[in-house]
Amino acid sequence: MGFLSGLMGNASQVDVNELAEELSPILANNETIELGFKLIRDKFIFTSDRLILIDKQGLTGSKVEYHSVPYKAITHFKIESAGHFDLDSDLKIYISGHDTPITRELRKGDDIVAIQKTLANCLFAR
Repeated sequence: MGFLSGLMGNASQVDVNELAEELSPILANNETIELGFKLIRDKFIFTSDRLILIDKQGLTGSKVEYHSVPYKAITHFKIESAGHFDLDSDLKIYISGHDTPITRELRKGDDIVAIQKTLANCLFAR
C-alpha cells in the first residue's frame, strides 16, 4: 500500500498468512483468518467466527484496541463499488443495537467481490 493512498483513507489487502502469525495469540481454537485489510496502522480482519477491528493509537502505536464483532451481531452490510470519478469503494457494516455503521474505504483495486463473498459466507452460510 502506498503511503499517500493510506493517508487518503484507503485500505489495502494484507496477506492472510502474515495476519495469522501476528494474531495467533488472540484467535480462538479452530478460528481461521479469511481476509484482512490495513489502513495505515489500523486493520480489519474477517475470521471464520468474527470481524476483528484493530485500532493502533497514539504516535508510537503501542496502545492497541481490539474490537471483536461476532458475525451474528451484523444485521446487514453495504458495499459501493468505485466509479470513474470516485476512485474508492465503500464498505459499511451495520451492527445490531448501533445506529452508525462501521465504515471503511477500499482502494479501487481491492477485491470487493471477495469481501462480499466473505461476508456472505460468514453471515449466511451457518
